[in-house]
Amino acid sequence: MSTEMQFGASVGSSNMCGVTLMNNQNGYVVAEVMARKPDVKITEFPSMIRVDGHNVLVFDFDEITDALGADFELSDFEEIMSTHYGRMVHFDDHTMLFANPEDAAEYIGFDLKVVE
Repeated sequence: MSTEMQFGASVGSSNMCGVTLMNNQNGYVVAEVMARKPDVKITEFPSMIRVDGHNVLVFDFDEITDALGADFELSDFEEIMSTHYGRMVHFDDHTMLFANPEDAAEYIGFDLKVVE
């Protein structure tokens, strides 16, 4: 492989988004719930769990509460999440990650109109 190809930059979107979770009881259950969703990849490491998905990831707190057997809300999610990539939007009952900011436009007030 040429050096240009190996180290080149891509200007296109990967259409991926994701989070890094703590590898503890809550993080593990969240990862289990997300693993059942289409186009989601879970990667476990000793101290963290990666949750990666295509286009949009939805962390439904009611679904996680049912799997965990205890209340799970935004503050619990923020406690176990250390990093993320993609545009993150929080709601009372779920959190969404978008691979492309344009897909989150209606939630974040991002105006897609061209200004002349």
